[in-house]
Parts: sequence; C-alpha cells; structure tokens
Amino acid sequence: MKKFGLAVIGCGMGAKPHAGALKELADVIDVKGIYARSEGTRATFASEHGFAVAESAERLAADPSVDAALILTPPNAREDLVRLFATNGKHVLCEKPLERSEEAARRIVGICESNGVNLGVVLQHRFRQASEKLAGLLASGALGEIRAVRVDVPWWRDQKYYDEPGRGTYARDGGGVLISQAIHTLDLMLSLTGPVVAVQALAATTPFHEMEAEDFVAGGLQFESGAVGSLFATTAAFPGEAESIRLDCDKGSVLLKSGTLTIDWRSGERSVFGETTTTGGGADPMAFPHEWHRDLIADFVKSAQSGQKPRVTGRDALQVHALIAALEKSSAERAYVSLNHS
Repeated sequence: MKKFGLAVIGCGMGAKPHAGALKELADVIDVKGIYARSEGTRATFASEHGFAVAESAERLAADPSVDAALILTPPNAREDLVRLFATNGKHVLCEKPLERSEEAARRIVGICESNGVNLGVVLQHRFRQASEKLAGLLASGALGEIRAVRVDVPWWRDQKYYDEPGRGTYARDGGGVLISQAIHTLDLMLSLTGPVVAVQALAATTPFHEMEAEDFVAGGLQFESGAVGSLFATTAAFPGEAESIRLDCDKGSVLLKSGTLTIDWRSGERSVFGETTTTGGGADPMAFPHEWHRDLIADFVKSAQSGQKPRVTGRDALQVHALIAALEKSSAERAYVSLNHS
C-alpha cells in the first residue's frame, strides 16, 4: 500500500513527541515536509529529525501527494491553516486544544465537515494501555455504574515557562491550566464517564506565577448519568505530581494514575494493570513517552485510509471545550452553570 503523505505544520516544544512517533511510523507514513514560520526553527527541527523542509504551508496544501496535515502550532494560528488544508481536500490532525474558545473550536469542526475531510485531535491519554483497559471494563459493566468522580491535576510549571511570549494568555493560548494542561485529563474523564451537565467552579492565579490566565481551578461536577464529581487542577503544586482519575463504582473503586490502573473490588481483591510512566507534570513539560502519540497518529491514518472516523474526532473534542468554557464561566459569574450538549 502507498505510504500516507503527511505535512507537518509547527515545530515548537510540542512537536518533539510527534517526531518520535513519526519515525516509528515511517513504514506507513511519508512526511512530505515540515513548515514553521521561523526559517531557523524549521531548519533545525528538520535536521534533527531527518525530515524535509517545505517552503510554505500553501505549497504543502497544494501537493497531491499530501493526504493530511498534522497541525502543531499555538491555538491562535489554527483556523486559517485548517481551512487551507481542508479546502484542498486534506484530512487534518490537530494538536489540542482545537482553538482558544469553544466557539472557535466549533468553527474548525464546521470547516472540516463542510469539506468532507476527517478532523482528529491529539488527546493521546485515551491511548494509554491502562485507559483502554478501564474503558473496556466500564463498557462491559464489570464495574457497575459510576457514582462519584475525582479528578486531580497537581502539576508544576516554574515562571520561566510562562515567560515565553503569549504563554498563559487568552490571545494565544485561550487560557491557562484548564485549556493547556488539564484538557487531557478532562477529555479522558469524559470518555469514561459520559457528559457533564452542570458545574460550579473557582478559578484563580496564584502568587507563584505572573500570567494573565488561571493556574488554579477547583470545582464540582454533575454528570448526565447522575454521578457527582470534583476537579482540582493547577500548575502551582511544586514539584508536580502525576494527574489522576478516581472512580467510585458499584463493584469497586478505581485509580487511574501514571499509566497504571488500580481497582479495589468490593469483594476485597485488588487488580493492577499497566506500567508506571512519567506524565509531564513536573518542571519538564515534555517528560513523557511518545508511544501514545504514535498510536493516535496510526489510528488517524488508518481511519483516513479506510473512510472511517478517527477514535478522537473534532466533535469529541467539543465536549471538553464546552466543559472548560462552563468552568471558566462559573468562576467568572460565581454561578452554577449548566451545559448544553446540542
């Protein structure tokens, strides 16, 4: 079978695990070119990883050998690029978040749907072995119904992380800890629990950071299933710990943390699945393996080739965008906020 032609747009810090993943997928993916606005950045990245440099995004979009674009730019540079590739009939795989706001994310989904191309989103925590094991147990009914949910993202970022121009601002990133860090855990939570229908939250910026957006969020969650939950997310918890999801179910209690799933069954038995891994919760935001990216990219390619949808679609990502918007609104208005899932 002909290799899948991929254009890569963006060579920042978040491109590192993608580069590792693409090297492992070289037997099925042909990287047609790397493009970033900075000539020096794209030349360095291409040289380090053995990829060809492209002269422009427009040239890649017009190249008939390119089947899809992997867009890794900051959120404020996404929409025009998505439109460029989608209108040229290319599928799009986009880093999280889709855009800076729920409204803008919906526009990106609409662009891809109206042009008949797949839109995948890099929310790779769903592809962890332990996450997939838990999803299967919940789907089979082995754990019974979920009654309570606890989500913790006690991460740490030092000030130099936020000293990069635009980082932690609404204009470039769309917010702080919710949309840049906790989005992965919140998306994974939603894939396991189903929709949240109402929230009440407090968001703030601690004295540890000089930044525009929030580095601390605490809140209560009401799920469509009837379950209740709590959320704690921050980048002010030195030295940083792995994020976790706890589910209290009819037949046992679940802890999903650091790539490991631990189940304490009501029968008295304990089951452990997976292997402990780093997660990027400490000072080095890229301290995690690239295998989850590899499996997500491989799924995206397979879906495009088979005419199916990827496991994480743009419409899936809208759920976590809506949840983040509701949490922010709840804090700003000091109100209980309901979500509309239409």
